[in-house]
Amino acid sequence: MHKLAQCVLVYIRKRELLSPGDRLGIAVSGGADSVALLRLMLELRDEMGVVLSVVHLNHKLRGVDSEGDEQFVRDLAKAYGLEIIAQDRDVKSYAAERKLSLEAAAREARYEFFGHVLTSTVNRLATAHTLDDQAETVLLKLTRGAGTRGLAGIYPKKAVNNAAVSHQLSAVSKSPPGLDEQEKTIIRPLLGSRRSQIREYLGEIGQTWREDASNQDLRHTRNRIRHEILPLLERQVNSAVCETLAESAEIARAEEAYWAKEVGGLLPKLWSVDERGGTLKLSSESLPLALRRRLLRAAAEHLDIALEFHHVEEILGTASGEAHFVLSDEWKVLRHGEVITFKKSTHTVSEYQYELPVPGKVTVVEAGIVLETAMAKGLTAPNGSAIWWIYAWLRIYGSSATGDRASVFGRRTPKNQKRLKSCCRTVTSPASKSSAGR
Repeated sequence: MHKLAQCVLVYIRKRELLSPGDRLGIAVSGGADSVALLRLMLELRDEMGVVLSVVHLNHKLRGVDSEGDEQFVRDLAKAYGLEIIAQDRDVKSYAAERKLSLEAAAREARYEFFGHVLTSTVNRLATAHTLDDQAETVLLKLTRGAGTRGLAGIYPKKAVNNAAVSHQLSAVSKSPPGLDEQEKTIIRPLLGSRRSQIREYLGEIGQTWREDASNQDLRHTRNRIRHEILPLLERQVNSAVCETLAESAEIARAEEAYWAKEVGGLLPKLWSVDERGGTLKLSSESLPLALRRRLLRAAAEHLDIALEFHHVEEILGTASGEAHFVLSDEWKVLRHGEVITFKKSTHTVSEYQYELPVPGKVTVVEAGIVLETAMAKGLTAPNGSAIWWIYAWLRIYGSSATGDRASVFGRRTPKNQKRLKSCCRTVTSPASKSSAGR
């Protein structure tokens, strides 16, 4: 048994990724990592007592190269007498339909396919994510902003919700006997292995693979992290930066597991849902801030709303304990002391008028905006009066609202989000002005 196979076997057993009798699908794209995963699992299948098959999705993104990838994988499966489960998917059309980037659309299509395979053919599906992939993911999430949930990175195994993928099955799909009762899981047996080890392994066993030129395209952020940023960190900061980032993910996953249990036990006692939304009761005296943040995010997720850090801070950090926030075109949130209420927004438009303090801030609920005023010191208007600049910022979804808003809260289901540039207008009187509209 090759030394890398031995290391992978130890990792699989430590993480309890496989059990004897499992039907394991190997996701093989034709690239070095996935081909190495297949060869390693061929070495380990007797030791593990598992039945292997090959899984391949042709994304139709690279013309003849995509066809060549599929044929390469088919030949590889045939050489080792393995069943192959393959499917074609027009990812470009899929991306256009769902308004996604090609990268996001390819990933979504791939995991939909994996869900189908897990429900109909296998009970475990292995992908070839490596320790390097883990490091790239953690660094990418860190630079874009993430708490421990994001820094947990790629999980060694992830259970797939049967209900979430069952709709993908055709009426004639049949599962092997006993498969319906088994847990469906995606596993990553190579998550503890470096990419360099995998290339070395393939060279030693004389195994070829397919190269995807898009993996070298530095227009993609992940590729810049892979080919430029991480190598620079390795040379000038920490030669073991990839291992360090992977260890950080390990710590974050343990933290998340603990908090998930805590929040799961407490949320049902504090959160109630009705046809109009939901109500959350949070005590700042009895509950620590870390727990209140997580409970608020968990409650919002029950309504399919994703709150970012600054959204949570706005809701929890209101000094008066009284606040009214516009979340999106569908939701708003009201805080009254310890009670936080999520309500569906009404779309009726009526006459409205608000007093606008200068300096100060006012929320125009009907328009979904917040207006904030401040004085630009040292400037004078042509008529000699002070210039008061009214600053307003808005992030809106689609075209459901107009105007300017400091922040609008997100949804877990992405929509066409727009950002309007900052704007200003001149008010010549330092006294309060009224803002009216329809």
